[in-house]
Amino acid sequence: MKQVNQVKLSESFLKDDAHRESHDKNLWAARMRRDEVARNIPEWEEMRELASRIKMHTLANLDTYLEEFEKNALANGIHVHWAKDAQEHNEIIYQIFAEHNVKVVTKGKSMLMDECGMREYMGERGIEIYEADLGERIQQLDDEPASHIVMPAIHKLRGDVSRLFAEKLGSDPAKDDPHYLNSVMRADMRKNYIRVDAGMSGVNFAIAESGGILVTTNEGNADISANVPPLYVASMGIEKVIPRVSDAALFVRLLSRSALGFHVTQYTSHYHGPREGQEMHLVIVDNGRSERLGAPEYWQVLKCIHCAACMNTCPVYRRCGGLSYDAIYMGPIGIVLEPSYDLHKYAQLPYACSHCGSCGNVCPVKVPIPEYVLTWRKILVDRKEDLLTHRLQMDLGAMVLNSSKTLEMGLKVALNALRYIPKGVMESGVNPWAEHHTDPLPPKETFREWYRKQEETDEKPNKQ
Repeated sequence: MKQVNQVKLSESFLKDDAHRESHDKNLWAARMRRDEVARNIPEWEEMRELASRIKMHTLANLDTYLEEFEKNALANGIHVHWAKDAQEHNEIIYQIFAEHNVKVVTKGKSMLMDECGMREYMGERGIEIYEADLGERIQQLDDEPASHIVMPAIHKLRGDVSRLFAEKLGSDPAKDDPHYLNSVMRADMRKNYIRVDAGMSGVNFAIAESGGILVTTNEGNADISANVPPLYVASMGIEKVIPRVSDAALFVRLLSRSALGFHVTQYTSHYHGPREGQEMHLVIVDNGRSERLGAPEYWQVLKCIHCAACMNTCPVYRRCGGLSYDAIYMGPIGIVLEPSYDLHKYAQLPYACSHCGSCGNVCPVKVPIPEYVLTWRKILVDRKEDLLTHRLQMDLGAMVLNSSKTLEMGLKVALNALRYIPKGVMESGVNPWAEHHTDPLPPKETFREWYRKQEETDEKPNKQ
């Protein structure tokens, strides 16, 4: 399988000034809002620490809490299913749909269902699934994956959406007003809502104490999917469980503020069983999570609550766009999560990082993303999955740095290259650095030469 080349995939987005600048601006605005609301909560850092400890405690006792959750969910009238992987997840849901003669489904946002390829699986079997989330629906109409785990179509401009809706939904291509575009989507989805046979959603938190699930949205799409159809199916990863109802308040406070800088998400919905006359199913999925939990090098990645704060602050993600990662999970959390799904395919992702550490600073549950970036780079080198060019560069660097004489010779060679190689060559395609940078002016001497002169000056006796 070919490795994902994030650098290559980001080239077109980087060259598109309008899209790149809008993407960067919007995500940085979310980061700034996050900082503002965090500053206004004196106990913000204590909240982060408490949330981290709750998640670590839960993961350390995951079997106990999952069993407690299942017992209480069953008592609430929820049908609970267990899936070891994506294939089993899809097969279980298809079996449920087949038993209920489901043909049309409305689906709230779910990264897990995307991870399992559920929509494509059902489509191949004649079941229509309509994304109820605005951003997800835009991406579905454009036959693209999500580019952000909270704002799936954030990389698009209003003109892109206007043209897409005109092509697929028959709207006026000259109108790109957000209110108009929302009304077009609303009118289209209402036609689907009245004919759906089932609704679906993901799960933000599953509460062991009550056996209920909590789902947050800004558009109410989960409420429509959960309440309108006669059949409701939700999917959750095993890491979504938290111990107590009281814990939910802490995580809800952190989630919306970290994700978008808002005090609260528009809709925070609790489902503790089917409504009257409805049937509710919940699929609890492993899909590699047990292996991650047993990995001492990076198990804390399972603390993630999918707020995307790390993406909003990441200088690489903000400029390159989420589609360049060619993965379900993108940005900083993606580069430390995706290699655990397929080490060879995503071997280059841990290098899509400037290592500024900002992702770790903003994570509401303190996932040590910066440390895990280095962890994955070490794993890749140990298993020889890193690029040959990286290996050669490191070997050359080690050879130079292991000897002070070799280092000094290398510095002189580099300085002479800057001085004497023609500018037309140094700023041509031969030097990839030159595509986005101007080579620096060569100094008069290397640092070592300058330092040696200073030492000689300091050693001369002062004349009185």
